[in-house]
Amino acid sequence: MDSKRVSLGFLSMEQKFSSKKMEHRSSGRREIVDIHTTKSRKKGLAGLFEGFVRTFRNFGFALILLPITLIALLCMGVSAVPGMYLYHIVDKATDGYPLFLMLVCKGLSLSAGYFLYGITLIFLVPLVNKILPLRLRPWRGNWYSLQTIPWYYHNALTYIVRFTFLDFVTPGPLNILFFRMMGMKIGKGVMINTTYISDPALITLEDFVTIGGSATIFAHYGQKGILILSPVVIKRGATIGLKASIMGDVVVGEGVVVPAHSALLPKTRVPDHAKFVVPAQQWKAPQHESSEDSSEADRSNETKDKESA
Repeated sequence: MDSKRVSLGFLSMEQKFSSKKMEHRSSGRREIVDIHTTKSRKKGLAGLFEGFVRTFRNFGFALILLPITLIALLCMGVSAVPGMYLYHIVDKATDGYPLFLMLVCKGLSLSAGYFLYGITLIFLVPLVNKILPLRLRPWRGNWYSLQTIPWYYHNALTYIVRFTFLDFVTPGPLNILFFRMMGMKIGKGVMINTTYISDPALITLEDFVTIGGSATIFAHYGQKGILILSPVVIKRGATIGLKASIMGDVVVGEGVVVPAHSALLPKTRVPDHAKFVVPAQQWKAPQHESSEDSSEADRSNETKDKESA
């Protein structure tokens, strides 16, 4: 059996299997998307609202995001309650303490309160995500469409946890638990050493997958004014290197090691047990002149200087 190798370029990846290039072909005919239209094909109130959003894009966009802003404030406010309650108890208990001891106790209560906030948020946000009647599904179409609303809301909820607390418990069981509760399919023995993950409901990590530090995984991409939501599948035993980027509509085969700082573009299919071949950086060693050549060159330069004088 021929060896499987994947050659990684600067902005694109060329795949080779049995010395033949793999081509990505789209299945079926795709519907042409008019990104400038202000009309909607939907009927009833849904069609009227989508047409309104497409006509008044900035205002319509703000109108769509207003509810999730309120939901985010609610999640963060409720999650802060346990920490605030702890501080309230400590504040009353330390009344009359010496100043230094009182400040130490209150400082510790604030720190512990922040972690109570984060842990509460990790469980509350997935609950809200599940209660909302919005489910993230693969889709392709105009950015200003009703189908984009679940994408906005799902990622907004994910980012609340990601940007306010998740880094403190990554890697670890809590970050895996959070992404699993947000809909990510995660097998056993998985290690996730990053928080740079979007669209968790469209991502599958099979058994014993390792995601390296600061790696980026997201199941969407934009193309010519069109938003495309497409699943990412990382198969059993694969490793995603430090700061590598995995975009939407990518499948990484079993046992594959994606090199650090590399990028897998949409529609990439890396075969099982393929090996990346990253061209080594080439440089030219400095050429050192011999002492005889150097002295001869010096004499020649002196002669030229005398002649010119």
